[in-house]
Amino acid sequence: MTIACPVARVDVPRGWGKVTPAFMTEALAARYPGVVVSAVQLASVDNGTTSRTSAEITYSAGRGPARVFVKAQGRLDHRLVLAAVRGLLPEAKMFLSNEPLPVEMPEVYGVGVDARRADTIVVIEDVTARGAAPNIATSPLSVDQVGDGLDGLARLHARFWDRPLPASLRFLRPWTLASGWTPLALTGVGLGVHKLRAAGHGAVLPAAVRSRSRLFRGFHRYSAMARSGAQTVLHGDAHVGNTYALPDGATGFYDWQLVRTGAWLHDVGYFMVSALRTEDRRTHDRDLLTRYLESLRAAGVSAAPDAAAAWASYRTTPIYGLNIFLQTLALGDYQSDAVSATCIERFASAFDDLATSTSGVLH
Repeated sequence: MTIACPVARVDVPRGWGKVTPAFMTEALAARYPGVVVSAVQLASVDNGTTSRTSAEITYSAGRGPARVFVKAQGRLDHRLVLAAVRGLLPEAKMFLSNEPLPVEMPEVYGVGVDARRADTIVVIEDVTARGAAPNIATSPLSVDQVGDGLDGLARLHARFWDRPLPASLRFLRPWTLASGWTPLALTGVGLGVHKLRAAGHGAVLPAAVRSRSRLFRGFHRYSAMARSGAQTVLHGDAHVGNTYALPDGATGFYDWQLVRTGAWLHDVGYFMVSALRTEDRRTHDRDLLTRYLESLRAAGVSAAPDAAAAWASYRTTPIYGLNIFLQTLALGDYQSDAVSATCIERFASAFDDLATSTSGVLH
């Protein structure tokens, strides 16, 4: 599944009450010419990183999907966090680019971008209509599901590997620890460590990073590594909670808020460690990494890293996920504490198992 062409450009409604039949008719018109929507029934709105809901659609003319998924920007505090990590507009702009992406993802119907208000809306396929189930960290994926996801990431990465971006995607920015993120990250890591300790789980943190300064130093140095070497287009936020499982075993990716350019290791390490139970990751990560490299080469990347170089790069990645989920635990309303704690444990175990260093140099 790739981005559907064409995608309708719509105005961004000012509030969920403005998601009317007329708006939905406009959003679906490019993909389903001639449809006229007569009624839109919104489900309850989930306010996480963004605000999102599903919508039941009734038609007075033509035929389209019975249900769609709608995502808009959320509360002011959540917008400020997304602005700090440069995540307000890229997803919507990428969808409007009509650039095909060779990875399993929802079909896109309509997109609105209001840059002046830093506001967006996207109307996409509700993948549950294909039998998809959203993935969650507390229900780890199988090795085969992770392998399929890595195949998809390899196809995505190969499409843009070490070459100039097409004109439609030149708005994408390199992976970096943006200046606006620094104070949020530093504060969030400290609060996350405090919350983890208060819950009696402080010992899960590797001894080398049991202080805010050491954790953040590793986070900062990792950001330099994530933009070194061959550059490509990244999903950018490929943890397991941004994936879904199809009945045939395929793994899809949604929530492209942090799409950007950078090094392959960022998507691969973050996805693999977050998705697998620790025992499976210990047993299968080398084989899965080999599978990713083979998929890269099959998709045309003749200069893919060799196994030793790829393994060394992969070993640097756990510090990122450890920091991110400590920050997520601190914020509290982006993921449940159970999800955050599960991911912290997985990334902490990987940090120790892979002898990751906060200095960017492996030991």
